[in-house]
Amino acid sequence: MKPAPFDYVAPQTIDEALQILADAGGGATILAGGQTLMPLLNLRMSQPFILVDINRIAGLQGVSRVDGATRVGPATRQFQALGDERLARDLPVFVEALSHVGHHQTRNRGTIGGSVALGEPAAEMPATAVALGATIEIRSQRGTRRVPAREFYVGPYLTVLEPDELVVAIDYPDWPQGHVTLFREVTQRPGDFALVGLVGALTVEGGRIARAGIAWFGMGPTPIAAVQAEAALVGKALSEIDPEAIAGLAVADTAPFTDHHASTEYRRTVGRRIFARQLREKLDIREAA
Repeated sequence: MKPAPFDYVAPQTIDEALQILADAGGGATILAGGQTLMPLLNLRMSQPFILVDINRIAGLQGVSRVDGATRVGPATRQFQALGDERLARDLPVFVEALSHVGHHQTRNRGTIGGSVALGEPAAEMPATAVALGATIEIRSQRGTRRVPAREFYVGPYLTVLEPDELVVAIDYPDWPQGHVTLFREVTQRPGDFALVGLVGALTVEGGRIARAGIAWFGMGPTPIAAVQAEAALVGKALSEIDPEAIAGLAVADTAPFTDHHASTEYRRTVGRRIFARQLREKLDIREAA
């Protein structure tokens, strides 16, 4: 198959890109890394009138600091983010999750913003944004809005983005140095989308959980925050934590499905086990005899 005919434009600035999106009246599609888009074009599952290549816009690339957060440009290549020392130091679970995205070859072209904006329910980057409490900055000619990642996803591959809007930044709030990271995914083969995935961060102060951010991927139609587990953990002394009970609360927030890869019950069972195991291992909680 070959793509349906389309016009191609490569704006140099954000404002130029926004003008094109506004003029397209919903007929434009953004090209960032293209790792998902190009197959969809070839299969004619996506048929835009205009393809807007944002790779030449310098303002959409790179990692920087803003007040209280690390800002990642949406057109930043995944391999570049993997090698960024600031991300490795300040957001280690972001880098760990990113290292499981696709394959080495796809990470050379894939972008952070492309993955976050696509919203693949079984992908690592959308769930990481949800877990870490990221804020997604969105711009159009109508103005700028900042949307928490937990409010960004509304269904499978569906977000709050309007056709004339562009993601211009993703801000990941600071977590204290030495915070505890959680990450585990179960796949059929390395590089596959997760059958079950868990990502998160915890801070411990004075022997108690002071802050928690945890999300699932591959466990429902969107990345899902484990809000009941987060609430149950915050304020609790490490000696009081029952990993199995917290895992049960975490799975209760999910909406797993059955497909040709795994059943709903498989996903729930594996989800409970990897969640409880992560808590025991990362918080050094001994399993009850």
